[in-house]
Amino acid sequence: MAFTVYVDDNFHYRDAEERYKLGEYETLDAAIAACKGIVDDFLTTNYKPGMSAAGLCGQYAAFGEDPFIAGAGVTSPFSAWDYARQRCEAICRSAP
Repeated sequence: MAFTVYVDDNFHYRDAEERYKLGEYETLDAAIAACKGIVDDFLTTNYKPGMSAAGLCGQYAAFGEDPFIAGAGVTSPFSAWDYARQRCEAICRSAP
């Protein structure tokens, strides 16, 4: 069973022309790791010292990429927005 990761652009919400295929993965865990990597890259690149979790999450919601997994029998195993909210809290809490 292959799991395909597609990536939408939050800045171009609902614009299918902005979607791209990141790749195919043999396991769900590998597909989820790829999705988390997309979100983490955006958050760590866009974090500024002193930024609040809400501010960072707002940047993600407006300009980040929204990866999702498709495949036989896949029913939303990963939510990029939920993951981003958790990571924003962790990044901003642990920052000096």
